[in-house]
Amino acid sequence: MYFGKFVSCFLFDPDQKTLCRLILGLSVPYHHNSWQASLGLSEFGVMLLSALLTSVGINLGLCFLFFTLYSILRKQPSNVTVYGPRLVKKDGKSQQSNEFNLERLLPTAGWVKRALEPTNDEILSNLGLDALVFIRVFVFSIRVFSFASVVGIFILLPVNYMGTEFEEFFDLPKKSMDNFSISNVNDGSNKLWIHFCAIYIFTAVVCSLLYYEHKYILTKRIAHLYSSKPQPQEFTVLVSGVPLVSGNSISETVENFFREYHSSSYLSHIVVHRTDKLKVLMNDAEKLYKKLTRVKSGSISRQKSRWGGFLGMFGNNVDVVDHYQKKLDKLEDDMRLKQSLLAGEEVPAAFVSFRTRHGAAIATNIQQGIDPTQWLTEAAPEPEDVHWPFFTASFVRRWISNVVVLVAFVALLILYIVPVVLVQGLANLHQLETWFPFLKGILNMKIVSQVITGYLPSLIFQLFLLIVPPIMLLLSSMQGFISHSQIEKSACIKLLIFTVWNSFFANVLSGSALYRVNVFLEPKTIPRVLAAAVPAQASFFVSYVVTSGWTGLSSEILRLVPLLWSFITKLFGKEDDKEFEVPSTPFCQEIPRILFFGLLGITYFFLSPLILPFLLVYYCLGYIIYRNQLLNVYAAKYETGGKFWPIVHSYTIFSLVLMHIIAVGLFGLKELPVASSLTIPLPVLTVLFSIYCQRRFLPNFKSYPTQCLVNKDKADEREQNMSEFYSELVVAYRDPALSASQDSRDISP
Repeated sequence: MYFGKFVSCFLFDPDQKTLCRLILGLSVPYHHNSWQASLGLSEFGVMLLSALLTSVGINLGLCFLFFTLYSILRKQPSNVTVYGPRLVKKDGKSQQSNEFNLERLLPTAGWVKRALEPTNDEILSNLGLDALVFIRVFVFSIRVFSFASVVGIFILLPVNYMGTEFEEFFDLPKKSMDNFSISNVNDGSNKLWIHFCAIYIFTAVVCSLLYYEHKYILTKRIAHLYSSKPQPQEFTVLVSGVPLVSGNSISETVENFFREYHSSSYLSHIVVHRTDKLKVLMNDAEKLYKKLTRVKSGSISRQKSRWGGFLGMFGNNVDVVDHYQKKLDKLEDDMRLKQSLLAGEEVPAAFVSFRTRHGAAIATNIQQGIDPTQWLTEAAPEPEDVHWPFFTASFVRRWISNVVVLVAFVALLILYIVPVVLVQGLANLHQLETWFPFLKGILNMKIVSQVITGYLPSLIFQLFLLIVPPIMLLLSSMQGFISHSQIEKSACIKLLIFTVWNSFFANVLSGSALYRVNVFLEPKTIPRVLAAAVPAQASFFVSYVVTSGWTGLSSEILRLVPLLWSFITKLFGKEDDKEFEVPSTPFCQEIPRILFFGLLGITYFFLSPLILPFLLVYYCLGYIIYRNQLLNVYAAKYETGGKFWPIVHSYTIFSLVLMHIIAVGLFGLKELPVASSLTIPLPVLTVLFSIYCQRRFLPNFKSYPTQCLVNKDKADEREQNMSEFYSELVVAYRDPALSASQDSRDISP
């Protein structure tokens, strides 16, 4: 019945304010304010401040518990591979004594001081530019929301609280969240001009800080080039689309071309071979070798078993070591045979190395052949960053994979609305009572209602989000990128789009998935629709910041899953001396999360400033925790030269423009048309600022300028070990699946 009324009104009610009310899926007006009534908030759909305080209390307790456990567990010698794998990999096994020490059982905060000690230059030299950019995202966010918190808490929040009439500061826990938002301000009130001015000032501050950070990171990018040792990727170009020449191999064609047109700078080349089948054999051999090693060391019982005969039930007894050894010998023979066959199985692509960075840059940025589909060049990734399966797939297969990935991504965006709707139902007690009327008595209990509306929705939503990053990485790996870093950047962008759509728009816009799409197909209605829908979800997002942000960061430092895995392996199995993997820095998972919280802060800056101090605490915690993790836990698997920063810039601009669009619609709904009209130039100016920054800074993120490359090349000429570097460069991009003793006939004399 309720659904039927909703559909009927949705289809036939022409009133725009009724439409805004229906978007929220609520029916009973709550506030006497006409604009608040148009939102349709009911007494069951509004979170009380006490519910928020319940959520804050639960998450503060969890954070304190996790930090206490971390400060104790990190001191235990048996946990060094959990809380310090990067240090173990770098310096060898821990030298900590296993003797009992009472100090190890006492929680301390010394790790915080050690995490804050390294300077930016030390982070740049020891951890790389990508790590520094990651830290600077937190620094930028802390500066933005420090200013926003001062303005929001000391200016906008009092204006909102006393917007309708003078409100006494008594019995605050029983106040609803709407008492602290802009919805509490009367329609047409002159107090709204304070919000208007705050939006302009806040935009100017964010753009200024964004420009400063862009300039700072660019300076560090150039400094990193000058201070670093020569790297293979700086001198190498990936050439694809090599034309087939009758009578010549791919290797001969590449050598003849670059000797002819790049004679002064050409050094060597390595042609890519198809090695996918060989890699399967190598993986099998590696697994078998590890088994054989464990048998010989006694980790696995060395008993005689029946390996021959039907189903292993009949036949002669065979020694386990002899059995594995014979299988390993057979695999080695197959690998040698396959490797000899690969000598002629070339791919029309090659890694071409040059004597100077400038020579490699010229080859990268200038069209090489008359036919633009041949002799395609791009900057080579780091040797360890190469995604070798890229060369196995044909162009048609990669094109089909891109189409499949696009369809799968769109389907995931649509299907993920189901858990979002469930979460919205939990956040709305009235809707829960409609769905489950037999729970009405339980839902009316004060503590139950506070936990359900203040904590449970954001927790469940966070659990659903855990499966998304691996899916995005899988989809990006199918698109045919040449490097792992490109795969992670693509997954980062996908995750950002997914987060904006399903974590923001799907939460603020109730109704069917088709309706959400229709909203954006009618641009004229977007500002008013968002202005009505976004403020109503402020309480959910405040709780989400506390749950997903605070507790998520504290669980990050505790590393619960690796800790449990380490405990289980020690409890049920014998540890061996095999090399362990240092976890890679989770750029593609964490950057979207950080930026999404930034979008929430920017969007709700003037709508519900109560969210701002919680965000500021999140970024301060993140700054400390991730400095600690980068120094002790994570190791960079690749270096992009800070190329994640343009993503941060674009997303911040999008957040600002979204705030402006909401402000235009909100001032219209609040019957202040002059302020609405004067806000329209703001998104235009913001986009123009973004275009200026892109033309000013972005080219230097795509490639280094000639001035820097030539200066660095001249400095290298004075180095004594360049000849040794060139000899290493010649074999740097050889496929790991091929033998190191492969013929080096491609080398230039």
